[in-house]
Amino acid sequence: MERPDRRRVILGAAAGGGGLLFSRPAIAYRSRPIVTHGVQCGDVDVSSAMLWARADRPARMRVELAATEAFRNPRLVIGPEAAAANDFSVKALIDGLPSGDDIFYRITFENPDAPGRLSEPAIGRLRTGATTRQNVTFLWTGDTAGQGWGRNPDWGGMRGYATMAAQNADFLIHSGDGIYADAPFTAERRTPDGRVWRNLVTEATSKVAETLDEFRGYYRYNLSDENVRRFNASTPVLAQWDDHEVTDNWYPGEILRGDPRYTVQSVDLLAARAARAFHEYQPIRTHPDEPRRVYRRIGYGPLLDVFLIDLRSYRGPNGPNDQVTASDAAALLGAAQSRWLRRALLASRATWKVIASDMPVGLVIHDDWRTKSGSEGIANRDGPPRGRELEIADLLRFIKHNRIRNTVWLTADVHYTAAHRYDPEGAVFQDFDPFWEFVSGPIHAGTFGPADLDNTFGPRVVFQAHAPEGQANLPPWDGRQYFGHVAIDGESAAMTVSLKDIADTVLWSVTLPPEPA
Repeated sequence: MERPDRRRVILGAAAGGGGLLFSRPAIAYRSRPIVTHGVQCGDVDVSSAMLWARADRPARMRVELAATEAFRNPRLVIGPEAAAANDFSVKALIDGLPSGDDIFYRITFENPDAPGRLSEPAIGRLRTGATTRQNVTFLWTGDTAGQGWGRNPDWGGMRGYATMAAQNADFLIHSGDGIYADAPFTAERRTPDGRVWRNLVTEATSKVAETLDEFRGYYRYNLSDENVRRFNASTPVLAQWDDHEVTDNWYPGEILRGDPRYTVQSVDLLAARAARAFHEYQPIRTHPDEPRRVYRRIGYGPLLDVFLIDLRSYRGPNGPNDQVTASDAAALLGAAQSRWLRRALLASRATWKVIASDMPVGLVIHDDWRTKSGSEGIANRDGPPRGRELEIADLLRFIKHNRIRNTVWLTADVHYTAAHRYDPEGAVFQDFDPFWEFVSGPIHAGTFGPADLDNTFGPRVVFQAHAPEGQANLPPWDGRQYFGHVAIDGESAAMTVSLKDIADTVLWSVTLPPEPA
């Protein structure tokens, strides 16, 4: 179905959320503030969206909303104040937006000691979900600036984001590893073919992140890339996190030993600082009772609900992952998140229910990839459910027994792209309905080869594209950078999933008709 005229009048916009107050300097400054890292929009649904920007000093956020780029008769929303306590980053939840429409927004910052003195504006666009059946198009990927492959101006920066911006999608699900706080950049890296990759390096990204400002610095680094800023201005982001926002393969309660790069060995302390930076720099909604919460549902109209889950914050230790009964040690989602996800899925009336996971279900991911020991992910080895698989088995059983139709899993993490079909006929655990899992990434990081499949839930590789056998950590210019494209037809409600590369080549595609409820 065609979209309604985007020139509809915007009604009822309001800003939510407050900013921290700050102490103004004794001498009022007269210069104009600056929008330092472009604008971002996130967590957009049928009537609201979170807007983000950062100033270079204490300043008041101002948001103008309009139906066209000309910004005729804009609606003005006064947002929170940028303060040093939040590194001058500001978020405003805008409610009451018209559904199914393109909306243009213009953010400026005002000098609080010289009213009327405004920064140069930064302009963005968002598209709200429709309350009627209309076409929906969105993307997903993960893994940005990993394995030491940073911003290389000689290559044009993070070019994968330019390819994604050209898709004109409704939004992007970033499936985690949005920064690599544990992977500092060096000025030069020589690749196996003898070429030299040249990184821009900042003080904060020249070492592993331990302080709050060092974590913030990794976000500022990525947001300094022109391709990333242009993408953010054109496409809302639903952000997740995984391990590299903190440190590789982390879990709560972990103590870092044997890594001389870290003077802070408490992962809980690192995670607290990382979580604060994540919520400061990502346009994610803030839960009123759990300010560090990442899991949430985004309703994008009658055709789509997105359930963004968090497999990192509530897990037990990375060990053998072979417990035969459920326990805190075998936790992955954790009890509270598991209850929330079941209730949310059961309550959903959307045709498609996308479970956005920061890790794949059936791929064996070792805690130590060098020795292939320990378990970092869900899967451990062939056989009946054990360890973290117990939670997933319970969830899949719940989905089947409650006749929750049209669930699709989207993920990244493993640095290649694949389509997996899970079927009880080929599984050890069989009390579930067949489902698809689609994997895509990295978007600007090293590319690796495929992981082994675990037969517990019967996954079958339908397609995969990855680094050639015997090669690993291929640089972005190798071309094996991936993202997924999803199109839901407003008339038939069919979902077409395409796996693409950085050249915008469709590597593989499938169209899934919806099952009746």
